[in-house]
Amino acid sequence: MSATQAQSSNDPHKLGHGEVPVSERGPAPKRIVVAYGFWIFLLSDFIMFAGFFAAYAVLVGETAGGPSGAKLFDLTLVGWETVLLLLSSFACGMAGIATIARHRFWFLVAMAVTGMLGAAFLCLEVYEFTHLIGERAGPGRSAFLSAFFALVGCHGLHVALGLLWLMTMMAQVWAKDFRDDILRRIACFSLFWHALDIIWVALFTVVYLLGAGL
Repeated sequence: MSATQAQSSNDPHKLGHGEVPVSERGPAPKRIVVAYGFWIFLLSDFIMFAGFFAAYAVLVGETAGGPSGAKLFDLTLVGWETVLLLLSSFACGMAGIATIARHRFWFLVAMAVTGMLGAAFLCLEVYEFTHLIGERAGPGRSAFLSAFFALVGCHGLHVALGLLWLMTMMAQVWAKDFRDDILRRIACFSLFWHALDIIWVALFTVVYLLGAGL
């Protein structure tokens, strides 16, 4: 009788007595390894954004005689951006429910809605940037605007990359259905997209609301 069989006979109800030591159980399942690695990536991303927030906090008053946020920010426009991104996060959550149900049609619909809302958010952000540059309030005007464009632009770049990832997920589910490896990627994408929402809420509060003097 092998050691494993002997331990099983000593613990027929699997109550934990005679359990195989952790060091002898072999490698962790791939879904755990992937999730752990992706959480490390997200934490590193949060640290990077924390650096951008810190730089913005230091430079927010360095306008070099130019316009401040109170004169530049259009809260109505930014409010619509916020609504679009929050709705896209809700649609992403619906895609997660469709994934659990293994319903490919509703997954694709929910992801398409997520993508359209995210693309609309990005279009408004590009419009905001071009409008500011057109008013001679580009990133080279002052240290304040350099920090603003760096922080908000970095978030926008993440949204653009997320949209490319989203389309990849839709194509993979369409072609290969809900395989285990694809399910892991969907879970990572959902974490990424919701993390962008968290960062945007902080950005909206610190940059736009406080910058407008509210």
